[in-house]
Amino acid sequence: MTGPSDGKVEREVKLGAWPGFAMPDLTDVAPGVTVEVRPALDLDATYVDTADLALVRNGASLRRRTGEGAPRWTLKLPAASSEASSEASSMSRREFDVEDDTTVVPPVLAKLVTGWVRRAPLAPVTVIRSHRERTALLGAEGSQLAEIDDDEVSVIDGDHVAARFREVEVELVDGSEDLLHLVAEALVAAGAGAPDPTPKVARALGPRALIPPDLIVGSPEPTAPMADVVTAALRRSVRQIVDHDHVIRLDDDPEGVHKMRVGTRRLRSDLQTLEPVLDGAWADELRSDLKELAAELGIVRDADVLLERLWRAVEDLPAADRAVGARVVHRLEEERRALQGELIDVLDSVDYVGLLEELASGALRPRLGTRARERADQVLPELVRPRWRRLRKAVEGLGASPTDDELHQVRILAKRTRYAADLASPVVGDAAADLASRLADIQDVLGDLHDTVVAEDWLRRTLPALDHEARFVSGELVAAQRSERAALRGAWPAAWAACDRKALTRWLR
Repeated sequence: MTGPSDGKVEREVKLGAWPGFAMPDLTDVAPGVTVEVRPALDLDATYVDTADLALVRNGASLRRRTGEGAPRWTLKLPAASSEASSEASSMSRREFDVEDDTTVVPPVLAKLVTGWVRRAPLAPVTVIRSHRERTALLGAEGSQLAEIDDDEVSVIDGDHVAARFREVEVELVDGSEDLLHLVAEALVAAGAGAPDPTPKVARALGPRALIPPDLIVGSPEPTAPMADVVTAALRRSVRQIVDHDHVIRLDDDPEGVHKMRVGTRRLRSDLQTLEPVLDGAWADELRSDLKELAAELGIVRDADVLLERLWRAVEDLPAADRAVGARVVHRLEEERRALQGELIDVLDSVDYVGLLEELASGALRPRLGTRARERADQVLPELVRPRWRRLRKAVEGLGASPTDDELHQVRILAKRTRYAADLASPVVGDAAADLASRLADIQDVLGDLHDTVVAEDWLRRTLPALDHEARFVSGELVAAQRSERAALRGAWPAAWAACDRKALTRWLR
C-alpha cells in the first residue's frame, strides 16, 4: 500500500447522454485547443458506505477501483468553500488516492470520514463498471488542459446488470473554469443533457442516495414551538462539528479548527440558554462532555490566531529585521505542530467517536422539558434577557481604566449574548439579528485586544531562548502589540454604544 495523494481539487462538469449521442469535434473549442484521443479503459469500482449512505448523502464517496494502473482506493470529499466552483452546474471535490491491492479500506482514508461515519461499519453498497472513451484537450506545447470521459456505465447487482446509463464528464487538468464551461456548452449543443452534478454512485444507488443528511438544518417559524428552535440550534452546531472533522485531520486549512471550535462553543452556549426548555441534567452532561474537546480545539486555534497576528507584525517590521522576526515566529510554528499532533490524538480516541455519537443522537432526538411545547416567540426573549442584562451590568461596572482581564470577561459575555441573540433571530426578526451583528463587532474589537495580550505574553515567554538580535526584534514586535492595544482600547466604547440602543434591545425589556 502507498500513502495517500495530496488531495488535489477535482473540478468537473457531468452531463447525461442518450445512447445515440456522438462526441462533437472540439478542436478550437477555445483558442489554441487541440484534441487527442486516448486509449479506452474498462473500469470496475466498488463503493463502500454505511448502511444509511452517510458518505454519499454528505457529498463524499469512497471506492476501490481497478482498470487504470494499480488497484487504488479513492476518497472524494467536498471541497472547501474557497476551492469550490462558482458555477452551480459544476462540481469541486478533493480527491485522495491510495494504491492498495486489498479490499480493506485503508485506515488513513477511514479516519478522514470519522465525522460522518462515527461507529457505523463501512461495507460495499454498489459495484459500477464503466467502459470509458477518453479525449484529452491540449494547449500550447502539448500541455493537457482537460479530459473528457464518455462512460457507458453498468450498475452490477450480484451476477446481473441492475441498471445502465451513459455519462460524459469534463474534468479540468490545468485549464480554466471558462474552458470547462465552453466544453460543456459544446456538448449540450451536440445533444448531451444539461449539466447535472449528481455523482455516479448516487445515480447508481437511486433515491436513497439523494435523501438529505440526517443533520439537516432548518429555520423555525415565529409561531413554532420551542422544540423546533432546540432542534435547529443543536443540528446547526453538530453539523458544523462533524463536517469539519476531516478538515482538521488534513491540517491544510486553519478554518477547520476554527469552525469546529465555533460549533462546540455555540453548542455549549445554546444548551445553557435553552436549559429551561430541556431536560436540565441531560443538557448539563452534554455541555460537560463537550468541554474537553472545546479546550483542545481552543489551544490549537489560539496558536493559529497568534501565528497570523505575528506574521502580519513581521511584515510591518523594517526590512532589515524581517528575517530575524521570521526566525522568532518559526518557533511558534513548531509549537503549533506539536499541538496539532495532540489534537489528532484526541480525534483518534474512542472517547471522541463516542462523543460524536452522543452529539448526533442529541441533535436528532433532544431530551425536552415541558416548556418545549410553548411558542418560541413568547419564550425566547425571556431566555435571552438574562444574558443581555449580565453583559450590560458587567460593562456598567467597569471603571475608567478597565484591566485587560476585565475587558476579556466582557468579550466572553458579549460572545454568549451574541449566540443567544443569534439563536432568537429567526423567531424575533431583524432586531435580534442586528443585535447579534453589533455584538459580533464588539466581540471582534475586544478579541483583537485580547490577542495583543496573548501575543505579548508569548513573546516574553520565548525571550530567554533567543539570541540578542532576536530579542531586539521581539521587543519591536511587543511594541507593535502595545500600540495596537492602545488603539483598540480607544475603539471598544463606540462598539458598545452601537449595541446598547433601545431599537436593538426593546424586545428584551
